[in-house]
Amino acid sequence: MTSSTSPGIARFNTSADSDALAALHEVCASSAWGSRLLAQRPYATADDLLRASDAAMAELTAEDLAEAMAGHPPIGRPKPGDPTSAREQSGMAGASEDLKAEMLELNLAYQERFGHVFLICATGRTGEQMRDAVRERIGNTPEQEREIVRTELGRINRIRLTRLVERLEEEPA
Repeated sequence: MTSSTSPGIARFNTSADSDALAALHEVCASSAWGSRLLAQRPYATADDLLRASDAAMAELTAEDLAEAMAGHPPIGRPKPGDPTSAREQSGMAGASEDLKAEMLELNLAYQERFGHVFLICATGRTGEQMRDAVRERIGNTPEQEREIVRTELGRINRIRLTRLVERLEEEPA
């Protein structure tokens, strides 16, 4: 390790494989993605971890992407008791009942068309922006949508990995 390795990265690098894999699974439900990141430890910096995440995301098969998407609740319906999905979807928290109902309809139409939940990096987006995105993307081909989903998952993973490293930095030694 270099002297620039943060305490959070150092903790991630030295944690038991099972603990690191469990933490990675909380970031992304794809076992292939998590295994790739685990196999590349140790990381010198958080940026190295993020680059490895991007590379692993680019290599995921359609089945791997489906596994990753299965870990995400529909927009507007975060998992009960899951602060991560609630925080990420906070743009829907103050949405009107009409917008929530429209998102439910759009989510169902999207899921019927593509066979999986509508996935978007919701962090920082309003309910209206998410609604507009699903309206726009529902006309995509399955191939186009798979690549958009790959990009969105990559963004979500970067945010979640950054939070993981920050959380590890705050834990007592």
